[in-house]
Amino acid sequence: MLFPSITLSLPGWMGSFCESWAEGLKSVEDRASFVVALSRENIERDTGGPFAAAVFDPANGLLIAPGVNLVVPACCSSAHAEIVAMMIAQQVMGTHDLGGASLPALELVTSTEPCAMCMGAVPWSGVRSLVCCARGEDAESIGMDEGEKPAGWLLALERRGITVTRDVCREEAAKVLVDYAAGGGVIYNGRTS
Repeated sequence: MLFPSITLSLPGWMGSFCESWAEGLKSVEDRASFVVALSRENIERDTGGPFAAAVFDPANGLLIAPGVNLVVPACCSSAHAEIVAMMIAQQVMGTHDLGGASLPALELVTSTEPCAMCMGAVPWSGVRSLVCCARGEDAESIGMDEGEKPAGWLLALERRGITVTRDVCREEAAKVLVDYAAGGGVIYNGRTS
């Protein structure tokens, strides 16, 4: 029996977009602004949903790997921005463990807090910090299904050595979500689709 292969590719515009930001990612606010702009670019270019993420070396602001939501164009419900960014970072770093002893303490920045699936993948990736822009309830307010995360998910990540910072550029990130819905963007929700 022959099955199809699965390939996830970043949109063609991604390289030049990232290069235009290369020098300005030193602070956590700069990195969050980049991710929010990336989420907006993804919807404006009609290459996916209103979510973006990126893995950085926060010590120097170096972008390791960007990711955008590719759920609809890839016909793949697990192609969330965080998953895409972590997978690309693992390929760039040449390891499945982004927390390896020889690596810097990497940071995942997300345009919206991770959903239940992505939250579960964060500790397995090896990143040491998580920065969230919009909250899960901001995504849910436009109809997205964020899944059921444990009530103590923030503490659970911190117990595993992953620091969590929330609400960085929240207003701008939430506006991307609202604009996406207002523009007729596909609201994919496993409960009602």
